[in-house]
Amino acid sequence: MSSNSGIQIPSRLPLLLTHEGVLLPGSTMRISVETARNMHLVKNRLLKGTSLKSTIIGVIPNTRDPEYDTEDLPTLHRVSFGKDDYVFPRLILFCNYRSLISIGTAGLAVQVVGSNWPKPHYTLLITGLCRFRVAQLLKEGPFPVAEVEQLDKLEQYTSPEEMSEAAGPDGELGELSQRFYQAAVQLVGMLDMSVPVVAKLRRLLDSLPRETLPDVLASMIHTSNNEKLQVLDAVSLEERFKKTLPLLTRQIEGLKLLQKTRKPRLDDDKRVKAFACGVLPGRQFSLDEEGDDEDGDDTAVLERKVKGANMPEPALRVCLKELKRLKKMPQSMPEYALTRNYLDLMVELPWSKSTTDCLDIHAARVLLDSDHYAMEKLKRRVLEYLAVRQLKSTLKGPILCFVGPPGVGKTSVGRSIARTLGREFHRIALGGVCDQSDIRGHRRTYVGSMPGRIINGLKTVGVNNPVFLLDEVDKLGKSLQGDPASALLEVLDPEQNHSFTDHYLNVAFDLSQVLFIATANSTATIPPALLDRMEVLQVQGYTQEEKVEIAHRHLIPHQLEQHGLTPQQLQIPQDTTQDIISKYTREAGVRSLERKIGAICRAVAVKVAEGHNVTKSEAAPAESAPQGAEHGGRKTKEPDGVSADMAAPPDMPIVIDHIALKDILGPHVFEMEVSERLTLPGVAVGLAWTPLGGEIMFVEASRMEGEGQLTLTGQLGDVMKESAHLAMSWLRSNAKTYQLTNLVGGSDPLEGTDIHLHFPAGAVTKDGPSAGVTMVTVLASLFSGRLVRSDVAMTGEITLRGLVLPVGGIKDKVLAAHRAGVKRVIIPKRNEKDLEEIPANVRKELDFVTASNLDEVLNAAFDGGFPGMSNPLTLPHIVSKL
Repeated sequence: MSSNSGIQIPSRLPLLLTHEGVLLPGSTMRISVETARNMHLVKNRLLKGTSLKSTIIGVIPNTRDPEYDTEDLPTLHRVSFGKDDYVFPRLILFCNYRSLISIGTAGLAVQVVGSNWPKPHYTLLITGLCRFRVAQLLKEGPFPVAEVEQLDKLEQYTSPEEMSEAAGPDGELGELSQRFYQAAVQLVGMLDMSVPVVAKLRRLLDSLPRETLPDVLASMIHTSNNEKLQVLDAVSLEERFKKTLPLLTRQIEGLKLLQKTRKPRLDDDKRVKAFACGVLPGRQFSLDEEGDDEDGDDTAVLERKVKGANMPEPALRVCLKELKRLKKMPQSMPEYALTRNYLDLMVELPWSKSTTDCLDIHAARVLLDSDHYAMEKLKRRVLEYLAVRQLKSTLKGPILCFVGPPGVGKTSVGRSIARTLGREFHRIALGGVCDQSDIRGHRRTYVGSMPGRIINGLKTVGVNNPVFLLDEVDKLGKSLQGDPASALLEVLDPEQNHSFTDHYLNVAFDLSQVLFIATANSTATIPPALLDRMEVLQVQGYTQEEKVEIAHRHLIPHQLEQHGLTPQQLQIPQDTTQDIISKYTREAGVRSLERKIGAICRAVAVKVAEGHNVTKSEAAPAESAPQGAEHGGRKTKEPDGVSADMAAPPDMPIVIDHIALKDILGPHVFEMEVSERLTLPGVAVGLAWTPLGGEIMFVEASRMEGEGQLTLTGQLGDVMKESAHLAMSWLRSNAKTYQLTNLVGGSDPLEGTDIHLHFPAGAVTKDGPSAGVTMVTVLASLFSGRLVRSDVAMTGEITLRGLVLPVGGIKDKVLAAHRAGVKRVIIPKRNEKDLEEIPANVRKELDFVTASNLDEVLNAAFDGGFPGMSNPLTLPHIVSKL
C-alpha cells in the first residue's frame, strides 16, 4: 500500500449489526433494520445527523460459521444486546456465541427509507468505503459505538508498477493482479456487450484501480457469505487476490459448462440479461439461476414473429420501436414485462387471418331451418347477406340488432348464423358493463392495463372476420369510468370501425369484416345515436302452435339427452305439450317451457332409476296414446306411495298424460279467467306490451257517493293517469248521447259520485297511452250498467275528441290475447297494416275490429252495440278471420 494517508474515516463509529449478508468495500447493499438497537442507530445518528461524517457507520456481519467456543474464553467480556450476546476478547466481537468477527466495513448511508407495514422498520442503502478493525467498545446503549482502526486507504491507490516494486524481485503481487484482471476481462467477455450495463462494467475494468477489483467482483458473482467473509478478512492485498481469484475462475468454468450443455443463443440471452440485473454494486446475484420460460427472453424469435404477422405499416413501425426498446431494457425493470406483453398481443392479433365464407345459399337455408323453427325475417336477412357476398366479395359486415322478449332464441340465432357462414363465433356479455375501458381498453400507462373486450375477442378467435354477439346491449350502464354505449359508437359504425383504435394497442385495427349482432329486449334504453347505427330486426314471441313444434323438434330431444333418457323411455304427446304451454307457462319465449319439460324428465328419471314405470291412466283418451300403446301395454298412473293395479311391461315407454302431468308439475298455474272476471259491469280486458312480451291486463272501476273525485291505483305512470282523465272528460262530454247517469240519475256521471279506477297486479309499474280505449270502455260499462263482452280485448290511444290513435307492439299483444283465449281484438284503424305480421293460424282464430273512433270501440265491445249509437251493428269495421 502507499504510505500516503489519504482520506480517513472517523475514529469512532456506531456499529450496525446485520444478518443479511456481507458488505464489501466498493459495493452497495440494502439492509433492513428491525431490531431495537439498530432502530435507535438510524433515528439518533442517521436521521438527526447534519454532517457527512454522521452518515458513516460501521457494518458488522453476523453470518460467520462457528470457529470458537466461548467456554474456552472465560476471561472474555460478554455484553447482551437484546436477544443476542456479544463477547469482546481484546475488543473482538462474538455474535450468538458462535461468530468471531474482528473486522467490519465502514459504509456511507446513501438512502434511508421507513415503513410501518407489516411492522415499523427502515431500509438502508449503504455503499462500502473501507475495512476497519474494532479496537475498543466505547458504549453499549442505546446502540453500540466502538473505537475503530482503518485498514484500507481511501483515494490513494497503488499503480501496477508500484505493486511490482512492492512485491519484490519476483513481482508476485503484480503477477496476481495481472492474472485477476485477465480473468475479469474473460468473464465479462463471455457476456453480450450490447447490453448497456455489461458494456459499462467492461469500461470500469480499465478505469478502476486494481486494488478495488477483488472486492467489487466478489460482490457481483455467485459466492456464499462465508466466502465473502474470507475476502473481507483478507487485509493484505496479496491475500485478497488469492482468495478472490479461485471464485472468479469457478464462475468462468460454470459459464463454459452452461454454454456446452445449452443452446448458445438462448444461453447468451438469458445469462446476459440475468447478469445485467445483478451487475450493480452490492446486488446478490447467481448466474446459475434459470428462468421459467425459455422462450420468454428470445427477442430474435419475437422479432421474426413481428415481421411475419403481416401487420399494417403503422402497427409494424410501433412494434419495431417497442422491440428496440425491449432489447436495451434489463429484465428486472417493471416496464420490461409490460412491453413484452404488448408485443405478444400484437403478434397474436389476426391482422390478416380470416376464414372463407360458405356462400351456398341452399345449404345455409337448410342449416337455419334445422336449427330454428319460424323466425322467417331473421333467416331471410342472413340469406340476403350471403347473396350480396356472392356478388361483392368486399362487402362490409352488417351490424344487426335483434330486439325481442327473453327466450325467443336471439343468442342461439347468432350462433347459427356463424355456423351458416363458416365463421368463428364470440359472445360478449354487456349486461351491467359501466366502464368504457371494457370496450376501448386501458392505456398502457396504468397498472394492470389490458385491451378491451373487442380486441381480446379477436385474439381469442384468431381471425379478423368472426361473428361477434353483443349480448344485452340495452342493459349497458354508465358511471364515473365513462359511458360504454358511447364507446360502442365507433365499434358499430361502418364508416369508422375500419380504423378502430383500442387504448391499449394505440394503433388502428380494421373491424369492417366483423359481423356484429347485438341483442336487446327493448330499444327504449338504447341511446338514439347507438340505435341509429344498427339495423333493428324485431324478434316476436311464438304462437302456441310454434311452441309445440319447437318443443318436439328441439326442447324435448335436448332435455332427454341432458337427463340420460331416450325416446323409448319417455314420450310426451302433443296434447300434453299444449297443456304445459297453456296451463303452466305464459311467456313469449320457451325458457319456462324447457324448464317444465326438464322437470318431467327428472321425475321420469327417478322412476326409471328405481325400476318403476309411470303409466297412463285408464281414463286417458285412446287417441292421445303413442305408437307404443298399440302393442299391448296397458298404462295406469302410479301416484307416489300407491302401487299400480297393472304394471306395464319394462320395455314400454313412459307416456305423460294430463293426469301424470298434474302429478309431476302440480296444479295449473294459469287458468282461463277472462270470462270469470267479466261478470260485473265496470271490468274490461286491455292489452299491454312489456319487454317480456305481450300481456293481457284487467281494468276495474267502481263508483260510490262522494264529491266527484277520480282515484287511480295500480302503480300507474303519468301517461296512464292522463289517459284516465281523458277518458273521464270524453264520457262526461258525451253522457247524454250514450245515456250515462250518476248514482242519483243526473246527466253528469261525476256529480255526487267518486270514481275508483284500478289496474290489478299493483306491484308492477305500468305506463303508456295504449290503455286509453280500455279505460273508456270500463267507465262506459260502469255508468251504463252493461257488461263488456267476455271474449274481447282492446288496445289504442285516445284523444279528447274521441279519436283512436295507433300504438306499438301489435303482434305481441295479439299473441297474448290468443294465449288467453280471447276471440275478438279491437285495435286502431291505422294499425291494420301490422296484422300482416300475425301468423295465419292466429288470424283465422281471431276476429279483428279496427276502430278509428271511440264510437266504434264501444259498439264492438258490447253485445248488440252501445245505447245511443245510430246503426250500431255497422259502425265498426270488422276484419273477420283473415
